[in-house]
Amino acid sequence: MRVWIERQKNILDFTLASLLRRKRKNAALVLVYTLIVFLLSSVMFFTRSIQQEAEVLLREAPEMVVQRQVAGRHELIPLSYMEKIRGLRGVQSIRGRLWGYYYDPIVGANYTLLVSEDAAVVPGSIAVGEGVARVRLAAVGDDLEFRTHTGVLRELKIGKIFPGETGLVSSDLILITESDFRDLFGIAGAYATDLVVRVRNPRELATITLKVAEALPDTRQILREEILRTYETVFSWRGGLLIAIFAGSILAFIILAWDKASGPTLEERRELGILKAVGWETADVILMKFWEGVAISLTAFLPGILLAYVHVFLTSFILFEPVLKGWSVLYPHFSLTPAVDVAQVAALFFLIVVPYIVATVIPAWRAAIVDPDSVMR
Repeated sequence: MRVWIERQKNILDFTLASLLRRKRKNAALVLVYTLIVFLLSSVMFFTRSIQQEAEVLLREAPEMVVQRQVAGRHELIPLSYMEKIRGLRGVQSIRGRLWGYYYDPIVGANYTLLVSEDAAVVPGSIAVGEGVARVRLAAVGDDLEFRTHTGVLRELKIGKIFPGETGLVSSDLILITESDFRDLFGIAGAYATDLVVRVRNPRELATITLKVAEALPDTRQILREEILRTYETVFSWRGGLLIAIFAGSILAFIILAWDKASGPTLEERRELGILKAVGWETADVILMKFWEGVAISLTAFLPGILLAYVHVFLTSFILFEPVLKGWSVLYPHFSLTPAVDVAQVAALFFLIVVPYIVATVIPAWRAAIVDPDSVMR
């Protein structure tokens, strides 16, 4: 065992010395390699983290949202529909929900208005997200003007501003009382925007959904799992879009690896021939090239993963954030909770590192089995 360890150590020492002799070429290779790992792992970390954020946010969401559809479009739903749903077996609770969008021509942004029972919101006051306060340069105690459906201006006082940590869901949010909401949009008391339903047993959700659809054929049932799948699809698509943008860099690395796989250079073949001439076996040459591929791959892979972690979780994906997060006037500022999927990192390792090592070893094996005398000529 000791002899084997010493052999590996000697081969590794020779491999590192050989890499240092071609330090400029190898440094350029490692730089490109690290960039590719950094780009791919940054997208991977961000997509996984934002999906986890969505899972946490939707954990307390109602199991079902019922919306009325007219000509395929969302319409106000009569509160009388609640009685038909409440009578279904398995329904725990149901309530009407009031929410909508308000366009502010001053800053050119859409606000999301939601009726809430927050204690800080009383008639004549509102609670706003950090993004709303930022674009309107407003603070607690200031008044915001809203134009009602009749064209009358109303002033509502800011009673609370949500912290920036909740920016993912509250940046454009305004909480308002029911009376102020109905007065602003002219919605009668017998209607709501939609209905939220909670069930006693989540395993019966599919059955209850079918019963609601039969009882109220002009409604659409939106399940919490469907919303979560939509978030996952959107961010996975955006992640794929960003990778497509980086296709040029990835192609450059593929060309580099292909050049490596096409065979060693004349200088490298001469070096292999000398090693065979002084007594190295084919297995020793293959082992040397294996350690060379491992050294270059790990030198690029580990810093690439570390830089991607810092980029995503410490700088909030600052380089590419508009591509994946989206863009708006009320752009949310928030820090992502670190979420690293070991399986994804392992998959990236096998997709990036293993092919490169193979592309290094196979050409070396082909060169090593050639007669050293013919190689040195």
